[in-house]
Order: sequence, then structure tokens, then C-alpha cells
Amino acid sequence: MPERLVLLKYRDVPGMDDIAVYEKHGGYEALRKAVAMERQSVIDEVKTSGLRGRGGAGFPTWIKWNGIPKDTKQPHYVLCNADEGEPGTFKDRELMLRLPHMVVEGIIIGAYATLSRQGYIYIRGEFTEPARSIRRAIDQAYARGYLGRNILGVSGFDFDLDIHMGAGSYECGEETALMSSLMGERGQPRLKMPHAPLPVIEGVWRSPTLINNVETYATVPHIILNGGAWYASMGTERSKGTKVMSVSGHVKRPGNYEIEMGTPLMELIELAGGVTGGELKAVIPGGSSVPILPAAKCPGVTLDYEGCQAAGTMLGSGGFMVFNDRTDIVLLMRRTAEFYAHESCGKCTPCREGTRWMLKIFDRIVSGGGQPSDIDLLVDICNQMDGRSFCPLGDAAAWPIRASIKEFRNEYEYWIEHKASPVGPDCVPPVPKRLNPILPKLSRTW
Repeated sequence: MPERLVLLKYRDVPGMDDIAVYEKHGGYEALRKAVAMERQSVIDEVKTSGLRGRGGAGFPTWIKWNGIPKDTKQPHYVLCNADEGEPGTFKDRELMLRLPHMVVEGIIIGAYATLSRQGYIYIRGEFTEPARSIRRAIDQAYARGYLGRNILGVSGFDFDLDIHMGAGSYECGEETALMSSLMGERGQPRLKMPHAPLPVIEGVWRSPTLINNVETYATVPHIILNGGAWYASMGTERSKGTKVMSVSGHVKRPGNYEIEMGTPLMELIELAGGVTGGELKAVIPGGSSVPILPAAKCPGVTLDYEGCQAAGTMLGSGGFMVFNDRTDIVLLMRRTAEFYAHESCGKCTPCREGTRWMLKIFDRIVSGGGQPSDIDLLVDICNQMDGRSFCPLGDAAAWPIRASIKEFRNEYEYWIEHKASPVGPDCVPPVPKRLNPILPKLSRTW
């Protein structure tokens, strides 16, 4: 099955980040069509499309849009989550860099449908080039009358859009932490339903707030222009449309690939040129936070929300990482644990302590001081974090490690017994040089 290009159809057209070129290829026609429709009709079109959030959770987009109050007793806000911090995921970066007007147009349509007058794009601090591209697109949209007062001649349709740069926190990709950061507070998560109102009722500055991902907004112009039924004709019964997958790792042609929902997992690997440097060992299909799939389970898996769930993993944000047989799973999970220990915001005990405990245990194992009980101890810590943390970061840290023990327990046992990698000295990732100083130095004789 070849790529199904919708969002990425014109990504290689020179100058697509310029408004004149974007308009030449149909840009902002969807906005013109939207403002001629009733606001509820725009939401209904999104509902018909079956679009689900592309940030990782897969929540139906129209439910958020429809949940914004229909009155303007309070100001309404539109937020774009461009804090793409999930390891292995880089689709939003390319959309903002090469197709910024598509993202901006989708946000403006969302503002029209939800009676919002102010929007913010929250961009991770490292994304300086995409931020410049988005800034230029916003300035050009103002100059063309797509932003500002009485947009496209529609009386009372006023909307301003600004950029807010983050500071590199993975946690701020969580929507309530993002809102806290946007308001100048510490980037930590807030209480959620049923203990607190949903953001559509009380979000930033205690006002109704719509928040979606970059890819989600970029999809909206295509839905409005071509119709919700057109978009729903692609994909599976419950996972509609297309998905941009960020393919990395041991493949010949890493990059972003737009596929129709329901595409077989093995076909995406072939689209990327196949596995390099050895045989396929494992795949992480949705970013570092989802359970790993061993090669034996990959055939027959389809890349959609339900297909991945049935295989024991998740589609997530689409960070599709491929690993060959030179990969040491224990060292891979140690690096994963190190990332989450560093990125934990520290607000809740299970995540703050659990991520660091796991990293210490991994350091002990790869330093040659591992104990047989360490494997079950890691599983127990994962179980205590999963579902018990204040936000999904604790779950994200637990899921891949627990799945790796389930699927590759023999590699953990080999490390503990032989104090060396089962793959050998040329394993990937390499054995870290900075080992736990309280443990005896690991001999490098393999």
C-alpha cells in the first residue's frame, strides 16, 4: 500500500511556506468556505470526518469543539500544542517548518467554530526554525486579512494568534501543564475530570479553551474543503483518515510518511526502505512511551488505534522506531528510563521517585551488579506508577519497560548472569561510560 498523501501532498513544492504559493495550491479556500457556513455546521463536518486527536490520545476532535460553550459570556481561547517532545516523533516539526499556513488555517477555522478571539501556538523551545516559519506565516495571514478584525469581511469574526515558546519541558506536552506554563506558572499538570472541569469549560485563565495538536489542526482544512464524508472514506471503521508516521531507527530511508489508517505495520517498514544493519528485532510504533513489539508479533499488525491496541501496544503520536538485531533491549530501556527520570516534573511521588528508582536499577544491572530480583522489582515499580501518577508521564515511563521485560526477559537475565550485553561489544545503544561509582567497574572483556 503506497503513501496516502493529504497533509504532505505539497510538502516538496518550493516555497510552500509562503502564503502566495500556499494560496496557489488552494490555501485558505477551506477558511473561506467555513466562514460561509454556520459555526455548528463546521463542527458537524469535523464530526462526520471521524477525526481523532493526532497528539497521541486519539480523542474524537469534534467532542472538544462541540464542548465549548455556545455563548461568549467568557472569552474563549484556542491553543495549539506544538510541544512535540516525544522521542521518535518529528511530524509536527516538519508541518510547522514546511507547511505552516496549513496549521494556521486549521487553527483559524477552529476559532471560528468555537467563537474564540485569541489563540496561542505553544512551541517547544528547541524548535527555533519551525517557530520562525510559523511566525512568518502568522504575519502574512494578518497582511492578507485572515487574522485580525472582521476576518474575510465577516462582521464580528475577530481572532488574534500568537506564539509562546516553551523551555524544553517534555511535561508541557501534557495539556494542563501546557496551560499552566502558558499562564506563567510552573509547567506541572492540574487536576482533571471528574475532580476538575474540562478545559473546554475552564482552561486557561479559567475560561473555555480548545486545545489540539499540530497535525490535528493541519487536517481540518482538508476536511472542510473536501467534506467530512470524503475524509471518513479513508482508514478503518473506527480510525478514519490518514496518519503521519515519523519513521526512524534502523531503516534505509527514515522520515515522515503519511499513510492511510489501517496500513499493515510491515508495509510501512518497506516504504522506509526496509531494515538495515541486520534482521528486524523490535518496533516501537507510537513513540518512546508505548509498549515495544518484538519482530515475531509485527506481521499482521495494522497501524490504527484498534489494531495497535489488539497487538498490545498503541499508535500514540506516530513515532515509529525500528530496531535491528544489534539492539540491546536492556540498554535501550535504560536510556528510556534516563529520559523519563530527567523529564519528570516532580509533582507526584510515584513518578518522581519511581522513574529514578528504575534508572538506578538499570545502572546497577549494566554496571555488573544486577541481582535476579531486580527484574521483578522493575515490574513492581512499573505497576505502582501505572495509573497512580498525577499525569500520564508516569504511565509513559512504565509501559515500555514493563513490555520489554515481558517480551525480552531473557536479555535482562543474561545481563545479570554474565554482566555483559547478550548482543556483544558492538551493541546499540553502547554501554554507558558513566557507570554507578559505588559498584565495581564492569570488565570490558567480552
